[in-house]
Amino acid sequence: MDLAALVFATGWASGVNAWATVAVLGIVARAGGSEWVPAGFGDWWVIGLSLGMFAIEFVVDKVPWLDSAWDGVSTVVRPAIGAVVAWKLAEHGGTLDPALLAALGGGTALASHGVKAGVRAAANTSPEPFSNAALSTGEDLSVVAVVLLALAHPWVALVVTAVALVLGVSLFLWLWRAIRRSRARRRERRG
Repeated sequence: MDLAALVFATGWASGVNAWATVAVLGIVARAGGSEWVPAGFGDWWVIGLSLGMFAIEFVVDKVPWLDSAWDGVSTVVRPAIGAVVAWKLAEHGGTLDPALLAALGGGTALASHGVKAGVRAAANTSPEPFSNAALSTGEDLSVVAVVLLALAHPWVALVVTAVALVLGVSLFLWLWRAIRRSRARRRERRG
């Protein structure tokens, strides 16, 4: 059952930054740092492609509004990568059904992606440019930390990512309400 916890945590990470997730898994596989990670993740082309895409996302994610367009495209990409990562992990090290774990990984990726995209859309309403850069950097660091934690302590990573999902949904709802109240006050002042 450690595999299900690993899949949940890597699914969460894939929903936040799929390319960083695959890159970290690839580097760990290449270094021989975990029996959980299939060797295929450590192929140079996998690491190179994921690092290249991560570099693009790293830049795009810092630019308000451009990051929202990227998140729009990523609504398909991140859950798909979360599902593929889960499937490969299941094939490599488990007795659980790969299709079931792929659904778990893809579903968790979709949920965390939704939270990320929602919080980012709310942050884009802020006139200052620093919130996007800070959010993006925090997301990237959290993905690396969660993937490494998941490989060492899958159940701890599951708890961390489940709490992050709940807090993320709460933050999104709070931001959404604050934006609606602010817009309503502006309309009242004008009219």
